[in-house]
Amino acid sequence: MASAKQNENLLLTEHFTWPPITLIDDIINTVNDSLYSCNDSLETGMLSAPPAQLGFSPRADESEDKMEERARLEIEEGAQKLETLMVDAVDRNFDRLEIWTLRNVLCLPREEGFEGWVRLGHYEGLEVPARDNNKLSPETLYALRRKLVETEKLHAALVAEKKRNEAQIARLRGLLAPPKQTPRASTGDDDKRTVVAPFAFLTHHPAAQALGVQPLPASATKAENRTPLTTHTSFTTTQLPHLRQLLASLKPHLASTALPSGRAGESEERAKERRVYIESQSRRVLERRGVDTRDGVEGCVEGGRGRRDEVRALEGIVGGLGDGGKEEEQGEGEEDKMDTD
Repeated sequence: MASAKQNENLLLTEHFTWPPITLIDDIINTVNDSLYSCNDSLETGMLSAPPAQLGFSPRADESEDKMEERARLEIEEGAQKLETLMVDAVDRNFDRLEIWTLRNVLCLPREEGFEGWVRLGHYEGLEVPARDNNKLSPETLYALRRKLVETEKLHAALVAEKKRNEAQIARLRGLLAPPKQTPRASTGDDDKRTVVAPFAFLTHHPAAQALGVQPLPASATKAENRTPLTTHTSFTTTQLPHLRQLLASLKPHLASTALPSGRAGESEERAKERRVYIESQSRRVLERRGVDTRDGVEGCVEGGRGRRDEVRALEGIVGGLGDGGKEEEQGEGEEDKMDTD
């Protein structure tokens, strides 16, 4: 059976979503990291300084190299002793901080059995079965366990979706952010590059400011009370009935008023453009089929091109042949008639 202290730790861990002792551990680890960093910097600075500036002087029958070696050893030994003293002081004092914090800050009131009366927010509306309840069969416990697992999966999916939505919102806000100067990375000089948002003119252009459109706030907490786009959209919606009335009053005038006509040469211009377009497309088709179109596209036929005079001569020959055939038919008809007589 768990003790009262264990129940208290479990309750605080569920409330904070992290064990209380981890906060003290993080504080102590941060202080130790700072201590080690400061001690290393002190040792490096003393080793880089000339020994004479630190009060070292050569002894009798001692060369310069030996004096520097002796100074280096003394500096390393002193830095190690200083680090030991500081670590001991940190451990002693922060152990006191840990005990005092766990007894007076990260704890429950001292009344016995108080943790049994505490109910966290996510337990509201939850019916806790009695201890002597015999309805909890293994199948029921398994179903509850599966429900808990699926709920945790859903929670993880919702948290991931929230992070993706926040990232998407941040990218969309970046499209409306004003241009700013950012230093160019890994160049070694002071030149800068400009990060331009393509839609920043919608909110930061002087024309937008003249219309009263306010820029989007930098943080999401300020965006709750400032919705300029919603305000302008609502105003535009309220003006729609008046615009409909104006349109209804203009409809009778449109029925009795002729629309303005174009210029006199506009139709000829369009006809000319149409001919040029048809000729260009016809030239492309004929050139694909191997037809020579240097003299124009008129009179071109499949597989070759005939000139105008040749076409007219062929038409004359065909016409002459047609007339000759008609005369022969008339002569044969007269001979048949004479033979009959």
